Amino acid sequence: MAPDYTLEAEARACGVMRVAGVDEVGRGPLAGPVTASVVILDTADIPDGLNDSKLLSGKKRIALFSEIISRAEVSVGHASVEEIDRMNILRASHLAMERAVAGLRMPPDHLLIDGNMIPAGLTIPALAVVKGDARSLSIAAASIVAKITRDRLMVDLAQQHPGYGWETNAGYPSKQHKAALRDLGVTPHHRRSFKPVHNILYQGKSLSS
Repeated sequence: MAPDYTLEAEARACGVMRVAGVDEVGRGPLAGPVTASVVILDTADIPDGLNDSKLLSGKKRIALFSEIISRAEVSVGHASVEEIDRMNILRASHLAMERAVAGLRMPPDHLLIDGNMIPAGLTIPALAVVKGDARSLSIAAASIVAKITRDRLMVDLAQQHPGYGWETNAGYPSKQHKAALRDLGVTPHHRRSFKPVHNILYQGKSLSS
C-alpha cells in the first residue's frame, strides 16, 4: 500500500486548507534524541515517490528530503535524552511533535499524526492515523524529514564519540553499538532509562542479559 492524498483531501473538502502530516523517529535507539517533523505539502507541487521512509533507499530518502524542504512548509522538533529519561519515550516523542508543530511559521488547521495517539499538548484539531506513513503523503513526507534530520545529527555525534557506530546505526542497539557500550562505557548521549544502558550503569549486568 502506497500513501496518497485521500485523508488530506477529505479534510480540505470540509473547508480545512492547511493540513499537516506529523511523524517521529528515534523511539528505539539507546542514544540520541527523539525527533519529529511536521510537513504541509503544496497541493500543486507534491514530490513524486513519497513513501514511508523505512521503505526507501538511503539515496532516495536524501533526494526526497531536499525536494520536501524546498517545496513544502517544514518544521522539526526534538526531545533530548534528559527529557526521554525523565518523562519516558512516549511522552518525549509527543513533546518532539508538539515542538515541531509550534515551529511552523503559521499554524496548520488540521493535523494528521502517525500512530494511535494525539499528543496532549496539541490544541489544533487532529486525527491519529495508524500506519500513517503508509497512508498519507503528508505523514510520509514528515517521516522522511524526521529520519534524515536525526540521522545527520547522529553522524555529527559520532564524530564526538567514535566507536559506537552511530554514523551507521543512528544509535539503535546494533551489535557494534552494544559491544562499544560494554567496552567504552556510557556517553552523555545515552538514554539511561533504557535497559541495556541502565544495566551497565547501575547493575553491572552484561548487555546479553
